[in-house]
Amino acid sequence: MAKRILLVEDEPGLQLTLSDRLRSEGYAVETASDGDTGYERATEETFDLIILDIMLPGKNGFDVCRDLRQAGRTQPILMLTARDQVADKVVGLKLGADDYLTKPFENIELLARVEALLRRSVASVTSHSTDFYEFGNVSVNFRKSEVMLSGKPVDFSAREFQLLRYFIENRESLLSRDELLNNVWGYDVTPSTRTVDVHIARLRQKIEANPKYPMHILTVHGMGYKFIG
Repeated sequence: MAKRILLVEDEPGLQLTLSDRLRSEGYAVETASDGDTGYERATEETFDLIILDIMLPGKNGFDVCRDLRQAGRTQPILMLTARDQVADKVVGLKLGADDYLTKPFENIELLARVEALLRRSVASVTSHSTDFYEFGNVSVNFRKSEVMLSGKPVDFSAREFQLLRYFIENRESLLSRDELLNNVWGYDVTPSTRTVDVHIARLRQKIEANPKYPMHILTVHGMGYKFIG
């Protein structure tokens, strides 16, 4: 079955060009021309990937990305923008985007990003034999993007949930900060590995019985982190 892609782009010419090229590669492409319509389609239908422009009528791309992650939508999001500023890239990634492409770009680069994101998504899904995972007093519902501690819901940001999910998928493996940045945040040029440390500290506060002496998210000094669960 062809992978379904939602393209949210308000420039008619670019929307037509990209959708035609993606269809020629075998993808099933649906389109939206404004942020509100894009959000509605993304929440009401099932897509394998969302390509999301930032400058949109109605909700902008940042708002759509944030709202989709808060609504529990976990499919990859590739953001498009004419802006070429590091700050905008960081904002999009912090809101839950998986990758970022600056206009103008070559179609071959877009296709490469799409293929990479879809491969990563498939690997993530197939790594689970169930929609649930439990460790200690914590239970994780991957389908609903929910975390419970001793039967009570825990408030997780989209990025915190993605980080926890990656740890669970790679449990007992030594994970470097760079690997976590590349696979959870989705970019290669990192603003600071401190980003990982801050998010892990937050995870420990939420799921560890004693965050100062963690039992699940362990620090391997000088090398990275390991999840035991």
